[in-house]
Amino acid sequence: MKRSRILLASLMAIFVIGAITMVPVVWAYSALGDVGGPTLEEQLILAERKVQKAAENPATGSGTPYLDATGVLGASVIAGAIFGGIATVFFVKGRAGRYAAYGRG
Repeated sequence: MKRSRILLASLMAIFVIGAITMVPVVWAYSALGDVGGPTLEEQLILAERKVQKAAENPATGSGTPYLDATGVLGASVIAGAIFGGIATVFFVKGRAGRYAAYGRG
């Protein structure tokens, strides 16, 4: 088969799988105010319980404590290390690549 047909079939399969997996998600969560769905008061009670649980257990936090890293400085260092590492890998791969111009740098 031609490469374009294989790529097209793969792309279509990905879309079909995505559509099939979205159906149970749509059925599981009904919208606010729908018949049989949660009311605004129920959502408010759940939000208050969530805030109360977070206040009772400060170690749990928001569920993403690694993004805090003790403030703005820690988060900046982590982000710089991650994105700087990725940029370094791309730079090194680009300089030593197969299509690098020989004799120019």
